[in-house]
Amino acid sequence: MAEYHHKVLIIGSGPAGYTAAIYTARAGLKPLLISGDEIGGQLTLSAEIENYSGFFPSTSSTELMETMHRQAEKFGVVFINDTIVEVDFHHHPFECVSANHNVFYAQSIIIATGSSAQWLNTPDEKKFRGHGLSVCATCDGFFYRNKDVAVIGGGNAAVEEAIYLTQFARSITLIHRRDKLRADKILQDKLSANSKINFKYNCVVEEILGQDEPTSLTGLKLKNIKTDKNEILNIDGAFVAIGHIPNTAVFRHQLELDNKGYIKTLPDSCATSVKGIFAAGDVKDPLFRQAIIAAGSGAQAAIEAGRFLNQ
Repeated sequence: MAEYHHKVLIIGSGPAGYTAAIYTARAGLKPLLISGDEIGGQLTLSAEIENYSGFFPSTSSTELMETMHRQAEKFGVVFINDTIVEVDFHHHPFECVSANHNVFYAQSIIIATGSSAQWLNTPDEKKFRGHGLSVCATCDGFFYRNKDVAVIGGGNAAVEEAIYLTQFARSITLIHRRDKLRADKILQDKLSANSKINFKYNCVVEEILGQDEPTSLTGLKLKNIKTDKNEILNIDGAFVAIGHIPNTAVFRHQLELDNKGYIKTLPDSCATSVKGIFAAGDVKDPLFRQAIIAAGSGAQAAIEAGRFLNQ
């Protein structure tokens, strides 16, 4: 157990957290960044990044995060690989306790804990996680070379997963509960142009099918919500891309959250319901969830934290 005292504490190590660290360090605020469970954030679940300004024609998510880390390190940011499990924002300086029983005191805090992928919550789902069921095509797509897979969802994330899987799988069936996709038109056009893609609209997954020894997914039981009919889709793997849950459980009863659990901030600001606490990135953004937007809000949070400390 150790005790740390810093002007600025940054919780989270995705684009928002790293950018906040760079800005506060350059302002002479000597920030401490706590990485959390997932170093690099949700972005590390993506493979190629081609829409982040300044990285042309493209870069990998790993390279982008490593570059941000090195840049923050250059300006003197202190990094600790730990996870915050308890906070007290009712007193100043603010107090945070970690999973490793470290105690952190800070004059200002920037929360950049992001959000996590949602699962289906169907019977036996947990049994098949890592045994045919995944939320990361980048991580697991290689294992389905020349096999038949499904992607569940209808937004940008689902379409991007399906497009990525065309590099490996023999066929990809996109399953969506509505009669049309919600993804950007440019992604839908790219998806429709690929002969490997099949569609199951107005369908939900009722059950994950498979065998026990060895544990492996063999199919999905689908229900058409318009006809109420069931069908079995025989596949080798399934990728879930149906949304995210903000990583804010530790901040309940400490900060004001919206009805989905995202941190509420003031209009055109990263300021939360507690003065001196700021939120940046996906933890407060249920709409865009883009790396470049998260990085921008990290910079904004850093500037606002600096102004708060200089009052």
